[in-house]
Amino acid sequence: MKILVACEFSGTVRDAFIKNGHKAVSCDILPTDAAGPHIQDDLLEVLKYTHKWDLMIAHPPCTYLSNAGARHLYPKGELNQERLEKGLIAKQFFMTIYNANISMICIENPVPSKVYELPRYNQVIQPYEFGHEFSKKTCLWLKNLPPLMATMMVQHNESTKKAGNWFNKGGKDRQKNRAKTFQGIADAMAEQWGN
Repeated sequence: MKILVACEFSGTVRDAFIKNGHKAVSCDILPTDAAGPHIQDDLLEVLKYTHKWDLMIAHPPCTYLSNAGARHLYPKGELNQERLEKGLIAKQFFMTIYNANISMICIENPVPSKVYELPRYNQVIQPYEFGHEFSKKTCLWLKNLPPLMATMMVQHNESTKKAGNWFNKGGKDRQKNRAKTFQGIADAMAEQWGN
């Protein structure tokens, strides 16, 4: 299969599919952190000019769409118009991915703010369902794909929100670290959807 892993600079999901014998390419405005097939460009441009993809797994930026960031919309009880506008731009990007002319699509993001009225997600997964000792509620929007099945349940799990843990360190790289897909989830996607 030809697989586009959108908004991924880490190469984690891309490399999981390559390992399973597929032609996978990551795409992001950032350069890749791991050597491999990568298009450094705006995803919207890539969707216009590249060949047909069989599957797209997308990780669009969630800064403005996330329910966790919703509190910044009404600081001191007043609507932050600038943040609302950035959220509407993020929604437009999300919906372009959601409506892309690709037969199978998975979009991964945290629980969205109700303000932006995104379509309802199909599934919620946790890293501890895929062999990692962490909880991080992640929503999946699925088009022509079955739900992702848990591969290895871990009983003890620590929240990625816990102050001071490895997930919240890193200064300027904190956001990049938090955006990286857990390896167990990437492997499950490749194994279960790469048939």
